[in-house]
This record gives sequence, C-alpha cells and structure tokens, in this order.
Amino acid sequence: MAGYPGGYPMPGQQGAAYHGAPAGYPQQQQQQQQQQQQQYAPQQGYPGQQPGSWGGAPPGMDPQIYSWFVAVDQDRSGQINLLELQMALRSNSWSQFSSETCRLLITLFDRDNSGTINLNEFQSLWNYIQQWKQCFDRYDMDRSGNIEAAELAKVLTDMGYRVSPQIVNTILYKYDQLYRRSLKFDDFINVAVMMKNYTEAFRQRDVNQTGTVQLAYDDFLGIVFGSKP
Repeated sequence: MAGYPGGYPMPGQQGAAYHGAPAGYPQQQQQQQQQQQQQYAPQQGYPGQQPGSWGGAPPGMDPQIYSWFVAVDQDRSGQINLLELQMALRSNSWSQFSSETCRLLITLFDRDNSGTINLNEFQSLWNYIQQWKQCFDRYDMDRSGNIEAAELAKVLTDMGYRVSPQIVNTILYKYDQLYRRSLKFDDFINVAVMMKNYTEAFRQRDVNQTGTVQLAYDDFLGIVFGSKP
C-alpha cells in the first residue's frame, strides 16, 4: 500500500480496531473499555445521576481522577466544560493544554453530545491522555519536554506514515504554538489525531490503494474543514 500506513490504534478510542501498530506503541483496549463503561455506570448518589450529590469515588474509579473532576466542576453539575477541562489538565505536572486541544478531547469523548464531559467520560479521557503521554515520553529522547523535528519524523515513521522532511516541517509550522520548531504534549496529541483523520479520509477515496487520488475542489475542502475526531 503506497503513501499511507495500514492503520494504527488510537489510545482509548472506541470504534473499529486498527492493526499493524509498531511494538511497544499504546494498544487499543476495546474489551477493557467496555468492561470499564459497565463498571463505571452511574451509581445513585454521585454525578451523572444526581447532580450536586457528591460522595466518595464510585467503585472501581481512581480516587485521584475523581478528586480532580470534583475540584474543577465548580457548579456541581456533574459535567465539566472546556474551561473546566483546561483547569483539570493543568492540575498535573504537564503544561496547560490549549483550548484547541481541550475542544478536540471533548469531541473525542463526549459520547452523549452534550458539549461537556461527565465523570465517566473524564475517566476515559484521562486514561487516553496517559497512554499518549507514555508514547510522547518514549520519543522525547532528549527529555526536553518537546518533540522536535527529528523526533517527530521518527514518531510518524513508526506509526507507518511515509512523509517527507518538508511535511514534517509543515506540521511543525502549523501546530507549534510557541514557534520553537517543536511540539508540546498537547500539540502532539493534535497532530496524531488529525493525521489519522486525514489519512482515513484519503484512504476512503483511494479505492485502488495506490496512494494517489483525484479530488474535486469541494471534496478537498470537505476533507480540510469537515474532518472531525
């Protein structure tokens, strides 16, 4: 197959399984997630069923994750919005996530299309971030806290993407919010998710699997502006 990878798993994301991930890369745990969804189903007396009624962490849930959620849910609604999610992600040792990344994460994990994240969704989102952090740290060879051009090229190659140095530089130019020719952790998540989205959109149109397609202008714009996580 020319031009793009055979597919790779997105950590923590539901849907069809992707195969061919490199050894050591975060693997999709679909069966485990299904069990977790049942295990973390709302119980009487905690957010999701009775907003405003706060007790201890539900059975099976990490108390630390629960405490982070409670701390930022300022109106005790059992839901956190974009700004509250930024507060939650700023509460750990990583740098503050951008509003763009938080919006992307809400889109990925907002299963009831409420525009916010409930406790169960936050548990899945947090596990997803942890898996990506492990991947990020693996490729941050100089432990700078950033993925630089050579490291990004290595990440994309190991994921199965065959991209030129020019494309790597283009990605850095688009997603490097600090203009340091490197990616912070949340920038890295954006790149990984959008690479998957654009690749899947391309694959659907490459019916002969040649790595080359012909696109009408409207179709091209539909890929660029219509791609969602």
